[in-house]
Amino acid sequence: MRPGVRLGVDWGKARIGVAACDREAILCFPVETIAAKADPIARLLDLVREYQPIELILGMPKTLAGDDGPAAEWMRGIAAQIQRGVPDLPLRLVDERLSTVSASTLLRQAGRDSRSQRAVIDQAAAVAILENAIEYERGTGQEPGELFSEGL
Repeated sequence: MRPGVRLGVDWGKARIGVAACDREAILCFPVETIAAKADPIARLLDLVREYQPIELILGMPKTLAGDDGPAAEWMRGIAAQIQRGVPDLPLRLVDERLSTVSASTLLRQAGRDSRSQRAVIDQAAAVAILENAIEYERGTGQEPGELFSEGL
């Protein structure tokens, strides 16, 4: 397992959830929810400067069959914009299927109704994305997901 902080991102059309992990990649925790109508890339780049991650884990919205659809292509466009702001930071695209569903289930089990989930659901989904990526690396010894490169 590579040491270093990572940021996980659940990018949605309305809100962007951000999570981080500690240097040993043991504990993942919510950071914040960014409003998409603000300047979300600028805020994300601020968080990158603050946390100094070794990589950014971006949730990739695959279809239920595991293919890239229009949402995945849209996310690649977002990744390209982020990469221009931090060209030396690796961006990894990881399958995010059902991350929001599992986050919602966990929040409901913790006693939050759907109305009170809105403020934190995106952060919880980002935590789930990051935890899954870390578990994959810990279990396989391989870096998770697909390394994004604008040239691809």
